[in-house]
Amino acid sequence: MNPITPHGLHHVTAVATDPQRNLDFYTTVLGLRLVKQTVNFDRPELYHLYYGDEAGRPSTLLTFFPWPEAPDGKQGTGLATATAFSIPPESLGWWQQHLAGLKVDADAPVRRTDEEVIAFRDPDGLVIELVAAEGDARSGWDGAAGIPAEHAVRGLHAITVTEADLEPTAELLAGMLGMTLGEESGGRARFTMPGDNPGTVVDVAAGAGDKGLQAGGTVHHVAFRAPDRETQALWREQMIEAGSEVTEILDRQYFTSIYFREPGGVLFEIATDQPGFTVDEPLLELGRKLKLPPWLEPDREQIENSLPSLELPS
Repeated sequence: MNPITPHGLHHVTAVATDPQRNLDFYTTVLGLRLVKQTVNFDRPELYHLYYGDEAGRPSTLLTFFPWPEAPDGKQGTGLATATAFSIPPESLGWWQQHLAGLKVDADAPVRRTDEEVIAFRDPDGLVIELVAAEGDARSGWDGAAGIPAEHAVRGLHAITVTEADLEPTAELLAGMLGMTLGEESGGRARFTMPGDNPGTVVDVAAGAGDKGLQAGGTVHHVAFRAPDRETQALWREQMIEAGSEVTEILDRQYFTSIYFREPGGVLFEIATDQPGFTVDEPLLELGRKLKLPPWLEPDREQIENSLPSLELPS
């Protein structure tokens, strides 16, 4: 049976500490839109904040579990160690000035697989990259104060996973997930998903250091796109037949999900494109109010009292 291949990255979810600081950074520095203010369905005393383009379309989303008591995480093997967004190639200099003006300590641009990349860290230490990518027609979110639409972040471009042993992860990406191996250089192997969609790159990097510690400032999981629940269910069946441990299909309100770990330990998710973030609030009001799934609504008062208040961008 031929593998079902994801048609792009759906979202990346990371662990933060202070929710207000996280909100301020990603809406002001990166100019992303807060498209959903909800809670971690498994730990509703914690927020789950979603950032993306105007509608929170799949492949534009970076989400966070802000956990104020989280210890500092540590980058290392067995983790997704960098999340890359695409920007227009002509915007590289503008972003250097923008980051410097906000006193964000960014590295000088480096060339990687024919692309210029700027790397920096968010306030919790999460590694973010901006990639000057040709041919990305997404508009991004043009409602951010101080970031002209022509320079706006377009969406997710790539994720990097760091592994002690590249081969087992490479076999999963090329085999079960049907990705294509491209350039290999400098201890990195690039895999791409087929089709013309942006946000289709997974870089696998060799790590010679210690195993990473998943906590504050690290990626919790990486999600790939499935067009619908039927495809997701078929994907799950194929994975079970191949001997992989995979969860049941879980309702995440804005998509359904299955989870599994790749051989190096990174948690992967397969999430559906639908129903999307306007299922419980209109497009113009996305992210303005705390939204809860129906099964948590009876506990709204208790949940709201447990969460710190947020000052939202105007």
